[in-house]
Amino acid sequence: MAQIDDPEVLAFIARTEAAYPPEANTASAADNRRTYDAMCAVFRQPRPDGVSVVDDTVATVGIRTYRPAGAAPAAAVLFAHGGGFVVGSLDSHDDVCAEIAQRCGLAVVAVDYRLAPEHRHPAQLDDLETVWRWLSPQVERVVLAGDSAGGCLSAGLALRLRRHGESMPAGLVLTYPGLGGDRSWPSYTDHAEAPMLRTSDLAAYETARFGVGGPQGPIEDAHPLAAADYAGLPPTFVVTADVDPLRDDGRVFVERLAGAGVAAVWRNEPQLVHGYLRARHSSRRAAASFAAVCEAVARFGRGDRLP
Repeated sequence: MAQIDDPEVLAFIARTEAAYPPEANTASAADNRRTYDAMCAVFRQPRPDGVSVVDDTVATVGIRTYRPAGAAPAAAVLFAHGGGFVVGSLDSHDDVCAEIAQRCGLAVVAVDYRLAPEHRHPAQLDDLETVWRWLSPQVERVVLAGDSAGGCLSAGLALRLRRHGESMPAGLVLTYPGLGGDRSWPSYTDHAEAPMLRTSDLAAYETARFGVGGPQGPIEDAHPLAAADYAGLPPTFVVTADVDPLRDDGRVFVERLAGAGVAAVWRNEPQLVHGYLRARHSSRRAAASFAAVCEAVARFGRGDRLP
């Protein structure tokens, strides 16, 4: 595993693990959620001034809409939170979504999708699609964004829409996504014991998500890296943490997109670890990465090309 010597990153890891120890990843869903929510509360920042927030329901799916003053009317962001499909909520990523809205000048709609193991795949993707079908007719461009499991859901929704011959999102912005990569890839072996997320933790989350029978339905909906081809997908910006088992998922996804003629950029963050968005106010590396995420979202929201 690559050595981390950045004191700001080390302090973030220590602060996180004090509230959310590694064994929380393999605890019961109820215990994991309790611990995760408490940890997120430690890092939560006040919402920026000028961002209005409204909770609502689309069909049976909870949503939270963040609208900055003077929001661009032609575009919006559909955001799916991370948490291994087992933890996370509107509250866990509340400040992240509010800051994306303020920085990008766009409305952000966060989705409170159902969680595993109570609700197996494809329940999470179905919920995201439900909100997509409500939101997309209202604006010219929808940017799909998400971190970790939310990145998987965003990519999975794009693949599902393509399979059905429907219009594509304006862009995908995926932050340290888990996309169903091969566990023999270097990031899975080199960073098997990485802080924040271990390779062994992924197995517990997969069991919760799929049960013992594995994914039901089209495999690409569950594991975007299992798609047969990538032509016709939207332009994509992927950012990964270098010290993270999931790093190579993002790298390979971008390589496959580019090979299919899709505009795609991969940015890898040295020394950073999974979940570093919570460090954006305490780590200069994380702050720079979050700024790049917001710039990609804003670019797609304007209908601009990737640089």
